[in-house]
Amino acid sequence: MTLVRIRADTLPLKRLDAGSGEHCLVLLHGLGGTHRYWTCGPVPFELPDHRTALVDLLGFGESPKPWIRYSVERHVAALHACLAGERSVTLVGHSLGAALALAYAVRYPSVVRRLVLISLPNFGGADRAVTWFSRQRGGWIYTNMWATALACVLSRRVVGRLLPRLLPDIPRQVAEDLVAHNMVSSTSSLWEVLYRHDWNAESDQTAQILPVLMLHGSADPTAPLAGAQQLVARHAMWEIRILGGVDHHPWLRVPHECLQHIVQWLGKLSEQTPVSPAEQPEAAHTGLGRKAIQ
Repeated sequence: MTLVRIRADTLPLKRLDAGSGEHCLVLLHGLGGTHRYWTCGPVPFELPDHRTALVDLLGFGESPKPWIRYSVERHVAALHACLAGERSVTLVGHSLGAALALAYAVRYPSVVRRLVLISLPNFGGADRAVTWFSRQRGGWIYTNMWATALACVLSRRVVGRLLPRLLPDIPRQVAEDLVAHNMVSSTSSLWEVLYRHDWNAESDQTAQILPVLMLHGSADPTAPLAGAQQLVARHAMWEIRILGGVDHHPWLRVPHECLQHIVQWLGKLSEQTPVSPAEQPEAAHTGLGRKAIQ
């Protein structure tokens, strides 16, 4: 398998825009998803005073799928080109999309106002990812790169059309889009972005005044809840809301509750007096903003 050299920022991502508002709400799907992940349910993902941008990440959905190494930097470069001209962005990401939303905020702090990270997988490195998945049924497939690649090929070429029937607990559009990528984009993104990247270190680079809300299911078998809680404990401006009994897909399972948490959080932010960077060490010391709500 030969990977090519190409600049990710020259590859135009699929983007759909809706609504109007001063700020831009950007929705980023997870591994194996597309922009339809956010639109297939009974509730539209809309926020007051925001227009919405739905994006297919590099290598997924209707975006280009070159045979390249899908590193964090390449994903972020493609996303930055897609968001060119935006000056006030609220990023909402699920799983892989949550990881890339955080990476984007680190690299472009003047653009991103707020982050909502849904089911962010924070393993703390490839070894810990292997340990986590070794406890899950069939988890060895996701920690062996070649097994993962083979599973991807088989799902696309053999059982792709049957996925809506095989996965009746998720919307038909989401099941159909599980094959809207290729072996390289899926496998490389999984290992480069989710397994090998240290999100603890990445989060420490965010501006201290950047507010972050994490939504995480208590029964998530894919992204460990402890990893999300570890991130929140490191930052005064981070908050986590735990959804009882929910798996890796809060937006698919409890969309009304997700939106309620986000809108309530945004309302609380608008009522708070901004904290200056000089005051942040004291806030971090006292643990303000680290409240976990269940």
